Amino acid sequence: MSTVSTSAGSATPVVLPVSKAVLWLVGTAILAFAVYYFIGVDQGAVSVFGKDMHIHEFTHDARHFLGFPCH
Repeated sequence: MSTVSTSAGSATPVVLPVSKAVLWLVGTAILAFAVYYFIGVDQGAVSVFGKDMHIHEFTHDARHFLGFPCH
């Protein structure tokens, strides 16, 4: 018969300095605004892969799924 022992130790919280927390917050906000722009706002004016391939075309179905109008 095998026995499983569990320790009654408590979990220790992760301590994050304020300077790093602000850095993570700003980085996350910039990334979130960029994603929001390219999925929700961009109407094909930004060309990444040439004249015929726009970010709008790559995110077209996601726009409709999320409720953004694009036509």
